[in-house]
Amino acid sequence: MAGCCNHEADFTGMDPMYKRILIIVLLINAIMFFVEMIAGVKSNSQALQADALDFLGDTLTYGISFWAIGKSLTLRSNVALFKGYSLLLMAIYVLSSTLYKFWFIATPDAGIMGSIAILAFAANVVSVLLLMKYKDGDANVRSVWLCSRNDAIGNLVVLIAASGVWVTDSALPDLIVAAFLATLFLSSAKQIIQQANQEKKLQASHEHEHEHEPHNDSCAVKSKEHDHQ
Repeated sequence: MAGCCNHEADFTGMDPMYKRILIIVLLINAIMFFVEMIAGVKSNSQALQADALDFLGDTLTYGISFWAIGKSLTLRSNVALFKGYSLLLMAIYVLSSTLYKFWFIATPDAGIMGSIAILAFAANVVSVLLLMKYKDGDANVRSVWLCSRNDAIGNLVVLIAASGVWVTDSALPDLIVAAFLATLFLSSAKQIIQQANQEKKLQASHEHEHEHEPHNDSCAVKSKEHDHQ
């Protein structure tokens, strides 16, 4: 995982080009959330709906990330923690709803699934390419990259699920992919939360050192004065 050894050198997002890219990617994700959620409900696809939720989460993530740029390390770490725990809740929801669907299986429309998955995959490839240069950074920046990467992977497996539904005429491939997306959310949530907590500890350590610096300097001056006398 990037940035685990030297968080001080991590890119923090303070680049006008990065901010413009973030706005573009935010808009792409907002549009795709509505497109994919409508298609997911219409086609009865749990995988499409799970991926649509990921688009919604990313839209909110990018908005929060944009706001957090330039703020203190502690605040940026807290924002990343919020995003990490949001991903965790999303994963729990997708897993629980997928388990529920196992008892009420209805075969999705493979045609709608496939066409929307191709569109979503193309949108996410554009986002990933735009953000590729900025994939390594602090927890706030890295969470943006992980969300975009997740989307691209998710859309690819949704496309595979659509093929599976078409071949087997069964909802099982759709549900398996929804469960896979949930585990992907869990993995990213873990990475974001771990890096954010490391950054918070690093910041607390620096603040603790700074609190003791004036005291140490004062002691050193008094020691020198005593030696002079």
